[in-house]
Amino acid sequence: MSVRLTSIAAVLLTLASSAAFAQSKDALTIDLSGDAATLDPHLQWDTNSYSIYRNIFDNLLTRNPAGEIVPQIAKSWKYADDKTIEFEIRDDVTFQDGSKLTAEDVAFSINRIIDPKLKSPQLTQFDQISKAEVSGPNKVTMTTKSAYPALLAQLVKLSIVPKAYVEKVGDQEFNAKPLGSGPYKLANWQKGVQTELEAYGSYWRVKPPFAKVTFRTVPDASTRLADLKTGKADLIGGVTPDQAAGMKSETAIKVLSAPTERVGYLYINAEAGPTKDVRVRQAIAYAIDRSALIEALLAGYGNPVNIVGAKPIFGYTDKVEGYAYDPEKAKALVKEAGAEGAKLEFLTSPAYNRATIEAIQQMINEVGLNVEIASSDQATFLKRRQGEPANAGSMAFGAWSCACQDADGIIFPLFRSGSIWAKYKNPQYDALVDGARVTLDKNERLAKYEQAYQILKDDVPGIGLYQAFAIYGANTKLNWTPTANEAMFVTDMSWQQ
Repeated sequence: MSVRLTSIAAVLLTLASSAAFAQSKDALTIDLSGDAATLDPHLQWDTNSYSIYRNIFDNLLTRNPAGEIVPQIAKSWKYADDKTIEFEIRDDVTFQDGSKLTAEDVAFSINRIIDPKLKSPQLTQFDQISKAEVSGPNKVTMTTKSAYPALLAQLVKLSIVPKAYVEKVGDQEFNAKPLGSGPYKLANWQKGVQTELEAYGSYWRVKPPFAKVTFRTVPDASTRLADLKTGKADLIGGVTPDQAAGMKSETAIKVLSAPTERVGYLYINAEAGPTKDVRVRQAIAYAIDRSALIEALLAGYGNPVNIVGAKPIFGYTDKVEGYAYDPEKAKALVKEAGAEGAKLEFLTSPAYNRATIEAIQQMINEVGLNVEIASSDQATFLKRRQGEPANAGSMAFGAWSCACQDADGIIFPLFRSGSIWAKYKNPQYDALVDGARVTLDKNERLAKYEQAYQILKDDVPGIGLYQAFAIYGANTKLNWTPTANEAMFVTDMSWQQ
């Protein structure tokens, strides 16, 4: 055999061995588009962070595959009155250091995330909670500032952390070396490279299916796909629609997808720069051809929306008309605002499809504005996006999900004045979303959300683009069914026997 043929044979053998290893090993490797911004579950809520830390921690409540709210650390709950709810806490759960999880840890976790000093980006989703206190050996009583209809839906995201450990090491060390009660514990976090988890043998709910799970940071979509094809990765996130189409002809890998409550949207800064002028924001809305984005870039993995919200959420309405694609109208508004050639900084990160970002850039440039893309790692992107208006860019693409299936978890944190996400103020809008979160009357809530969505349409601090589908690539031997809440629970995965 020639040297060249020998070399080729060696490569093929290596690839075959790698693929076989991926199918039989007692480990799982997952490629994500970015590193975790944090591993403290009370801080960032971005997809990559959540995909990792949700396997380290248990939540007070959770959702089953059908989307129903079901017990996790709380065995049961009951309302004492409209503002008081009592939880019975499991007594058979331990943290990964062997210490027992108690009602004190639950009350501490609730009070920690609502403490303004923590500065949690999730605060607006929990700030209707007044306090939590231990009310019995395995009981926690939570009180809210008013009736809060979205409470249970929000609590499916509340992770339980160990009071003694957090108080001992402090918030900064806890983020670097988190400790939870979930099926996997942190083994090593190489920031920007990978996060290694190992099974917690005393996990209370199920036996973890893999001894080791590695989440690798792979920003480039093509590299993630190559990793999957060669067996270097068993599961990859952030698959693009065009990649998904190509994968369907492969035999060793498969496409997994599910429609979600996540909405692709464009944030527009209403408090700084050229976009402070509503005419410029409206011009941007008229400049974007949603149908073209969905047809050309999503390849069927998305549905059009007129609002920042999709059908799975409570509060969704189809009565608010979106902006039609009208580039001539957009050009006229730009000219009327005296904004021709105005520079707009478009914030993004590798977590978002570059083709989508560039398509939006081109559409807006064609109506007389000058969009410049500013890409950074996800942590920097989030810091700017959540920061002061003057440094938050003119625009940013987002794919928002509250995992609560309620408009209160979407348009309240995104646009209510005072939120770290909002670069927009409208007292009438604030009054509507405030009112919708304190009444148990469903019809009244729906009416308020319809009015709130109409104001957002007129003021344009953001534009709903499409309901997103989650798309993953997986080894054909991996058993897993994605769900609408995009929870990458490793305990729901297994290898085919």
